[in-house]
Amino acid sequence: MSVVIVGAGLGGLRSAESLRAAGYAGPITVVGDEPYLPYNRPPLSKEALAGGIDVTGLEFRRKATVEDVDWRLGCHAASASLADHTVTLADGTVLPFDGLVIASGIRPRRLPIPGPTEGRHVLRTADDAMKLRTLLTPGAHVIIMGAGFIGCETAATARKLGAKVAIVAIDAEPMIRPLGAELGAGMRRRHETHGVRFHLGHSIDAFSGRDRVRSVALSDGTELPADVVIEAVGSIANTEWLAGNGLDLTDGVHVDSSMRVATDLAQVVAVGDIARHPNALFGGIPRRIEHWNMPTETGRRAGATLAALLAGDEPSDAPFTAMPSFWSDQYDYALQSFGMPGIADRIEVVEGDTDGPCIVEYHNTSGLVGVVGIDRTPDLIPYRKQLAARA
Repeated sequence: MSVVIVGAGLGGLRSAESLRAAGYAGPITVVGDEPYLPYNRPPLSKEALAGGIDVTGLEFRRKATVEDVDWRLGCHAASASLADHTVTLADGTVLPFDGLVIASGIRPRRLPIPGPTEGRHVLRTADDAMKLRTLLTPGAHVIIMGAGFIGCETAATARKLGAKVAIVAIDAEPMIRPLGAELGAGMRRRHETHGVRFHLGHSIDAFSGRDRVRSVALSDGTELPADVVIEAVGSIANTEWLAGNGLDLTDGVHVDSSMRVATDLAQVVAVGDIARHPNALFGGIPRRIEHWNMPTETGRRAGATLAALLAGDEPSDAPFTAMPSFWSDQYDYALQSFGMPGIADRIEVVEGDTDGPCIVEYHNTSGLVGVVGIDRTPDLIPYRKQLAARA
C-alpha cells in the first residue's frame, strides 16, 4: 500500500500526520511545486514581507511520525490517472498509489489586461514575497489590484516600508464580501489615515510602458504612476492535473463530509483550499473555504478517512463541523472572525463603532452565522461557542 499526496502545504502535511495517527504505516510521497517544506503563508503579506523572508523560519513543525515521508519538491503534478492509480510529474516521473490526497491548493488569478507584463506581481509563495520585498522601497508607486485581505494587508506593509500605495478595485468598499459595507468602510478609513488612496468601483483597463509597467489606466480615464503592480483579485483552484478522470471540478474538488472524492476508480480524498466540502454548522452546502485553519481541519479528517479506506474499513460518517476562522493584522489593528460572515443577509454592529474597537454580528434566517471583531479578540470566545452550538 502506498499514498501519494499532491501538495506540500499545510493541508498535505496535516494529511500525512493524520494518516500515521490513524494507523497507516505504509509509504507516503508528498509532491510539491515549490522547493520548500511546508511553511506558513499568512506572514508573507505582513511581518515576513516587512522584515525579510526566511523560509526555514516559516516552516511548520513536523511530527516525528512523518520523518520517513518522501518529499518530492520543486516539481508539480502534471496529470493523474485514477483508473491506473498513477500521478505523473512534470519531469516525467510516474508515481503509483493506492490512496491519493489532493492538496494542490490554489493560485492567484491573473487578468488578461493589455500592456507590458514586467512589473506585474502576485503574492502567494515565498519566492513571490522575496522578489516584492526588494521593490517595496520608500517613494515607490505601488498599485494594488483588488481590495480583499491580501491586497489590504500588503498595502499596510507597503506603507510601513514607505511606498506610495493606491488600491484599485471594482468593489464599493474593501473586504466587502466577508465584512460587509459598513465595516469595510471603517477599514477603508483606517487605511486612508495611513496614506493609502482608494479607487473603488473601477478596474484597470490597460498597463502602459515600453519595457515594463510605468503607469495604469483606470476605467474612468484616470492614469496612475506605477513602479510595482500587485495583483490580488482572487484565486483559482489547481485542478488542471485532475482533468479526464470524471471528477466534479466545478469549483475546486467536490468532496463529502469525510473529505472523500466521489469516484469508483480509486481511493481519493481532497483537503484545504481546493476541497469544496459541506459543513454541518452552516447548512451543509459544499463550499471552498480559504481560511488558514481549514487545511488542518480537513487534513485531519481526510487522513483518517483514507487510512480507514486502505484498511478495508468504512470511514466515519459523522458530520463535518469545523469552525472557520480568520484573522488579519493591518497596521496596529487586529481583525478576528469566527464562522461564515460572508453568507449573512443581516449585519449588526453590537459593540463599539466601525472606526474603533468593535464587534459585528452576522445573521441569516438560520440565526447567527458569523462574528468579526476589531481589537476585541478576547471578547469573541463566547461567540465561538455559540456558533459551535449550531451543530
